[in-house]
Amino acid sequence: MQTEAATLPGSPERPNEDWAATSLPASGAGGTLVVLDGVTPPAGEDGCVHGVPWFTARLGGALAELSTSRRDLTLSEILSLAIRRTADAHRNTCDLSHPRTPQATVALARWDEVTVDHLVLSDAALLLRSPDGAVRAVLDDRLDHVPREILRSVAATDRLMRNQEGGFFTAAADPSVSARAITGTTPRAEVRALAGLSDGATRWVERFGAGDWADLFDVLEKEGTRGLLDRVRALETADAETATPRGGKRHDDATTVYVRLE
Repeated sequence: MQTEAATLPGSPERPNEDWAATSLPASGAGGTLVVLDGVTPPAGEDGCVHGVPWFTARLGGALAELSTSRRDLTLSEILSLAIRRTADAHRNTCDLSHPRTPQATVALARWDEVTVDHLVLSDAALLLRSPDGAVRAVLDDRLDHVPREILRSVAATDRLMRNQEGGFFTAAADPSVSARAITGTTPRAEVRALAGLSDGATRWVERFGAGDWADLFDVLEKEGTRGLLDRVRALETADAETATPRGGKRHDDATTVYVRLE
């Protein structure tokens, strides 16, 4: 197995809120991949004294440990347990009922000699490349269906859409959200390699249309994870210099993990 990872902060003035890891079980057979994208809260109170980087480190560490050690649990059960463990770590100091309590998107994979399990929650992405080169993107597109006019209002998003039916879901303080994740299993023989990406990295496809998911995977295999992120940054910089730049953040935290299973 070969693994490679790269991450870039969106701004030097802010800590990188992404978190990523790969791990191997003690037996040496199989492994896990975790990518989290911490949700940057708008200015104002979020009920937590710790902040998003603390949260993603706690949740990511729990996911990496549990997905490696608890092979008897499904990925949904592991996400639920990791959320509960993280919530318990700051339940006595923070208001976990606040709609903007620290939260994250999740891309999680676990494999052994027989299968590759996957889980995606919110707008992180997991890509699976088959031996013939085809690429399947595992995506949770619920956020894409939220009306833009609602997303432009923090109050409306919190009241109507955030972690609510008909809206979108993230890993925050409620373990039951794990049932909302996109999950599945693929035979190991049908997966040559896989990649986990935060939405700062998926911009190459989803925001700039520089290629499709197979093209993105080709970049990873030819130029590495840092090569992909450098391409994203170049596109962001060029876009900011146009007469009509796209809205949203100029740069976002961007993380990619690549694993070759063969």
